[in-house]
Amino acid sequence: MGRPSRFSPEVRERAIRLVMEQRPAHASEWAALQAVATKLGTTAETLRKWVRQAERDTGQRPGLTTSERERLAALERENRELKRTNAILKTASAYFAQAALDRRSK
Repeated sequence: MGRPSRFSPEVRERAIRLVMEQRPAHASEWAALQAVATKLGTTAETLRKWVRQAERDTGQRPGLTTSERERLAALERENRELKRTNAILKTASAYFAQAALDRRSK
């Protein structure tokens, strides 16, 4: 899991809204991002990532939405845990199978 953001969800939403409103007033989207980022005390690249994710969440841009990303991460965690459990069970069954073979020969 990633580290917690120092910006609240409300600040992110406000920043995204400001960028959307400022786009027409600037020569490029990057200029709008830089202008808003300096006002909020973040970097333009961080703000760009927030805007791109918001665009994916609203369907304006292709890609995984936030909920889909969270679901995928949960499934990957579950998959890792199941693989780990399977490996433990295989090792344990091999150990007990060997112990059963050793007991029979005596």
